[in-house]
Amino acid sequence: MTNHQGQGRPTSYHSRTLLPSGIYSMVNNHDGPMYTLDEALVAVGFGKFQSFVLIYAGLGSISEAMEVMILSFIGDSVKSKWNLSSTQESLITTVVFAGMLLGAYSWGVISDKYGRRTGLLSVALVTSGAGLLSAFSPNYIILVILRFLVGVGLGGGPVYTSWFLEFVPVPNRGVWMVVFSTFWTVGTIIEASLGWLIMPRLGWRWLLALSSVPAFAALLFYGLTPESPKYLCINGQTTEALNIMRKVAAVNQKELPAGILIPESRNELDGEFDQRADSDSLAPSAKDIVFSNSGFSTVLILLSSKLRRTTLLLWVVFFGNAFSYYGIILLTSKLSSEKNHCNSSTMSLYKSKNQDDTLYIDVFVTSLAELPGIILSALIVDRIGRKLSMVSMFVLGCGFLMPLVVNQSGILTTGLLFGARMFIIGTFTISYIYAPEIYPTSVRATGVGIASSVGRVGGMISPLVAVKLVTDCHQAAAVLLFAGVILLSGLSVLLLPLETKGRKLSDTVTASAPTSSA
Repeated sequence: MTNHQGQGRPTSYHSRTLLPSGIYSMVNNHDGPMYTLDEALVAVGFGKFQSFVLIYAGLGSISEAMEVMILSFIGDSVKSKWNLSSTQESLITTVVFAGMLLGAYSWGVISDKYGRRTGLLSVALVTSGAGLLSAFSPNYIILVILRFLVGVGLGGGPVYTSWFLEFVPVPNRGVWMVVFSTFWTVGTIIEASLGWLIMPRLGWRWLLALSSVPAFAALLFYGLTPESPKYLCINGQTTEALNIMRKVAAVNQKELPAGILIPESRNELDGEFDQRADSDSLAPSAKDIVFSNSGFSTVLILLSSKLRRTTLLLWVVFFGNAFSYYGIILLTSKLSSEKNHCNSSTMSLYKSKNQDDTLYIDVFVTSLAELPGIILSALIVDRIGRKLSMVSMFVLGCGFLMPLVVNQSGILTTGLLFGARMFIIGTFTISYIYAPEIYPTSVRATGVGIASSVGRVGGMISPLVAVKLVTDCHQAAAVLLFAGVILLSGLSVLLLPLETKGRKLSDTVTASAPTSSA
């Protein structure tokens, strides 16, 4: 391989310094037809092969949803068993998000450096092992430690997202990503149902154990997963990528385009040739350094002038999404459990003697809100675009939340939380479509992972706010805080510099975003 360090390419970064010189020689000397990976994916379409990829990635999403939703159910039981304070109860939730904060970044770096399959295996091992062991926790401290490790595993959610996205053809990509997001909703509904059935009869330990089943299923079927051809291409393993695409074509009963597979889009590849031709006349300078694919250098790429604005705004959006989404979930459970403490005449959906039943019913009903939210996202994401979809849903979600500044009847409270959750899951869903689309392949998993990590900070703070403020009967303050964060997130979406609807996934920073200028 020719060494070109310190030469050329001041405006484009790759996960490696340059693609193997043999690829350029092959393309230069080839007079026949050529096709890119995106063109190959369009040719083979979305078929049975991608359906398997969707189901496997969906297992990861179901696992994450169940492990997060379980926090709505076990808090009171664990608090009663070990005589915990409200702060200690909140910590059980907070440490999960702290683990997700660490895991989202770590798994992203591992996935970008060592491959998507390595990331998938690591995530499944940690999540399934720690999830099951937490059911056998002998004391509070061990439970907190194990739930933190579960959170580390759950931080690998963006790895599943990036892996699935890189198998999906450009046409209707938004719709398929919304379909993928429905697995999260399925997970929340399953967990709400399990909590309703298991908690009154078998207790929280059984609920923890059963909630780890999807992670074990992901581990069981890991051997069937293929590596991402997009990842292979960007790392110069075009032959391996072609072999996978041949399998995709065979399973989908389609034909690949005629000619040879080239690793990048035609415009990006032409740009590489131009820069290689000009590199001999350029003196090396500090700004021409090409970053290697390490964790620290990847962060520098994300904060480079080409991506800084997009990255920082996405961090605000992900923080707001997580803070408001988990806040609404916890508001549902806390408003149900604290209604007699703060106002015995309000917030009762069902006149039941069993307060636990009211909690499970409220959580189950509001979990169902995610289904229309997902359907609405699928209908509008490829019609009006990612940005307008998110902004409109943020505004509508805030509109449903604001009436809760004052105490409402039980049915109205549940209905308002239903509407707020419906629209916030929509923004959550579309942000996880937008972020992988805006980042180039070489930093995609890390970029989405770090944004997800920032979101986990919101998830960590949210239970402290929801539990503390509502427990102390400061419902209005809690609602206003959530509404303010939602509106700030919507404003950040408006400031994002690029709409990604209909764009091909890029491999270089140059093609992924315009120069950031406020």
